[in-house]
Amino acid sequence: MYFEGIIIGLISFLIIGVLHPVVIKGEYCIGKKIWPIFLLSGVIFLILSMFLEDTIFSIISGVLGFSLLWSIHEVYEQEKRVRKGWFPYNPKRKK
Repeated sequence: MYFEGIIIGLISFLIIGVLHPVVIKGEYCIGKKIWPIFLLSGVIFLILSMFLEDTIFSIISGVLGFSLLWSIHEVYEQEKRVRKGWFPYNPKRKK
């Protein structure tokens, strides 16, 4: 039996599940100015995935890289959700 598909699927699910609250917290604390962090880390993981010899680690690194890049979009969407009142605005952060 081969478990690589299940492992990759589970870890992909966990990556998405972890990044969702990271985007929410990042937008709350820093605002949309956090996007360069997601961009830099996403590019790093995508480059890393090209050099990893182990297939599972390479795929996981690629999934993490693209998930981090997708988080840039989600930061801007989160800002819209905050404006709609679906999530709280951080009163300590300047507009």
